[in-house]
Amino acid sequence: MNDQLNAHHSAILQDRASLELSGVTDVDSFDENEISLYTTLGEMVIRGKALHVNAMNVDTGDMTVDGDIRSIVYGDKERKKKPGFWGKVTR
Repeated sequence: MNDQLNAHHSAILQDRASLELSGVTDVDSFDENEISLYTTLGEMVIRGKALHVNAMNVDTGDMTVDGDIRSIVYGDKERKKKPGFWGKVTR
């Protein structure tokens, strides 16, 4: 995994319509109303309307999202990737 991916995370929101992310390690799920992902600083959920993932570079961890962005919520800082089967059972 890229050293830069391990070290940095940023989120730049423009006009509540365009979001640029760095440090994305995994995308758990996405649809037009919610994107659930993991960053180097933990879980993140983006909610809105007509959300669209424009670009995702798995090598660099960069991602861009467009749409009507209503909220960005960080979750567990320690969880940097989705839990496996046993993690879900014991959660």
